[in-house]
Amino acid sequence: MNSSLFPGKLGAILGGLGLCLMFLGSTPGQAASAPGAEANAAASTKYGTVWRIRGDVTAIKVGAPARKLREGDPVYVGERLRAASEAEAVLQTLDAGVVAVRPNTEFIAERFAAEDKPTDGFTVRLITGSLRVISGWIGQTNKSGHNVVTASATIGIRGTDHEPYVPSPELAKMSSNPEGTYDKVNRGGTTLKVGDNKVDIDPGQVGFARAPSKSKDRALLTILLPVLLDKVPSFYVPGEFDTELDRYSATADQEAKRLLEQKRKSPGAAAECVPTDIAKAWLAQLDGAIAKGDAQAVIAMFAQDAKVKANVKEKDGKMASVDLTRDELAQSTITAIKGLKDYRQRRVWTDARLTDLAGGAACDSISLRSAVVEQGKQSGKAYRFESLEQFTLMQRNGKWLATRAETTQQ
Repeated sequence: MNSSLFPGKLGAILGGLGLCLMFLGSTPGQAASAPGAEANAAASTKYGTVWRIRGDVTAIKVGAPARKLREGDPVYVGERLRAASEAEAVLQTLDAGVVAVRPNTEFIAERFAAEDKPTDGFTVRLITGSLRVISGWIGQTNKSGHNVVTASATIGIRGTDHEPYVPSPELAKMSSNPEGTYDKVNRGGTTLKVGDNKVDIDPGQVGFARAPSKSKDRALLTILLPVLLDKVPSFYVPGEFDTELDRYSATADQEAKRLLEQKRKSPGAAAECVPTDIAKAWLAQLDGAIAKGDAQAVIAMFAQDAKVKANVKEKDGKMASVDLTRDELAQSTITAIKGLKDYRQRRVWTDARLTDLAGGAACDSISLRSAVVEQGKQSGKAYRFESLEQFTLMQRNGKWLATRAETTQQ
């Protein structure tokens, strides 16, 4: 090992390889779940996991304390999710779909079933605010069962990336738009329905259904019919995570199909052998240990024979590579974490797949790739790195351990 790179740049990088270190994310990465989150909603049906979050987003269920959501937390059918005025979250659903929650939004997932059966479905009731919904495999196998319901309309999908919006009375007035249900399609298509009347919405279009009038004059019913708008309302603005969502949306249908096919090949083990879920859980544990400054917990996540490589940019722009054994990694981790302060990281994207071993795809080896932005203070000096991380995770005595890790500074 080239010790001349320590305790500077490489030390800082190793202080964050989660240490150097998402779908899944994957598709997306996560932090540890809130204590008691599983217990509070144990009787409910889980429909997804928090992939990204900024600000205060709470989950409220009758008879249980409100939960302030964090990355990695589960979300359940029947919970009312509320995002504060400057808060956003991205939820990854169990069928490889996405629900992005915009600021000042309130909604309830009323039903979710993703068992590859005719009864599969996902129903979301949007009370106020906006969502960005990228459909998963339910949108491919049972489109009629995938709906967004509001007070004035129902939105059905056609294999879709779309943004339903129910502006508050204040926002509608401020933006000079009528109250009601809006839906903007980014990819695929939706159908906006009011009773027996409907309008199909294609990419780049926005549909609108006016909120019911308090007047009981039936002549007013004609203005409640769904229509296509001439332009996109001004209240549609990109969210903080939309760049990642655009990237995910481009391959979302293929990824959902791949995961569904994997589920069908091994139905008995599907719930236990979803690479993105395994990878996210592993990353959550690793990120949590780093955040707590627990060097020993980090080291325990690497196999005894683990090989680690760090590719670091020198001052002249050239790349320097350092190979470490697990013992060297352990020593460097302990030193780096002691001097690590104000550590923060954000995963731009994550991809995880089963490793094809001996012509088969047994659930014992996973290839994981993740792009991450890390920053903090190392020995009092501020740093910020963007890097690409690659791991091989293997099952050892029932536990997932990293047998190979490589980080390359971008």
